[in-house]
Amino acid sequence: MLNEKVALVTGASRGIGKAIALKLAENGAKVIINYNGNFEKAMETVEQIKEIGNEAFLKKANVSDSNECKEMIDEIIKEHGRIDILINNAGITKDNLLIRMKEDEFDDVIAVNLKGTY
Repeated sequence: MLNEKVALVTGASRGIGKAIALKLAENGAKVIINYNGNFEKAMETVEQIKEIGNEAFLKKANVSDSNECKEMIDEIIKEHGRIDILINNAGITKDNLLIRMKEDEFDDVIAVNLKGTY
């Protein structure tokens, strides 16, 4: 069991990240829901975790921005004392053939999917 563990899940407002966040909560962890763009979906995840009877908190941060990540981590440690579990789940796609993809779209994918992990 993960009772009293503090878990940060990036990109947890939907999809795989949301499923991971819910499973962590079902197993007793306090879950920090990181999101960047969709506040409503992130709040739905928080509400579902609260329905399970566990704690969930929102943290907005763009994982491709190291300053935002540092601020998020500092806030979590200040508020919760630590981070026991980190799930680096955030990722984006720009579905298109590479030849048709614009350079700024490619840069966004690289920034979130690779730099975000760093």
